[in-house]
Amino acid sequence: MILSSMSKNGVILTVFALLTTGAVALTHSLTAERISEQEKQQLAEQLQQVLDPHNYDNQLYKDCVLISDERLGPYPNQIIYRARKNGQPYALVMRHVTPSGYSGDINLLTAVFANGEIAGVRVTKHEETPGLGDKVEVKKSDWITLFKGQSVLAEDDARWAVKKDGGQFDQFTGATITPRAVVSSVKEAVMFSKTQFSALFNAPNACQGDHK
Repeated sequence: MILSSMSKNGVILTVFALLTTGAVALTHSLTAERISEQEKQQLAEQLQQVLDPHNYDNQLYKDCVLISDERLGPYPNQIIYRARKNGQPYALVMRHVTPSGYSGDINLLTAVFANGEIAGVRVTKHEETPGLGDKVEVKKSDWITLFKGQSVLAEDDARWAVKKDGGQFDQFTGATITPRAVVSSVKEAVMFSKTQFSALFNAPNACQGDHK
């Protein structure tokens, strides 16, 4: 009797486990496509903020290279999207990270034309102090938009610093570390693009289909 009861309970637990696993798998299957589409939409919105989509004719998320270079931050495989017009190189859109924010990493997206001019910059992720360092967000301040149209003349271009350090970029009241980190990171990304522009466009495509 006891063995029969244990056997029955074992069967019930097994069936329950199978049903639970099946439900989880079904839920994942039903939501995976929607999540993928949401991620694509978010990526498209970020790219459009730094580079006018009317000025290139390829799909950026399907045309990229993965780069590990200290000028783009301390982490490997940063994504660089390649914008083309009629098959010709138009601009690079680089993901890069600075670990020098007041509260840690600041993730950025910077678009640069072939002539080294900046098309746009946005902060995509950060943990900076609300009301102080978070002014790097375009929804909190227009500070980040001031990079548009700028260029870096050389590694020793003294303009590329906050005003407190003798440069041209405003710092935030009570928060100099954050803008200093962003200015430095954008400068390094622009210099990287200027020295590697042609090589990056000639590199094999690392994006396949819906790569993000």
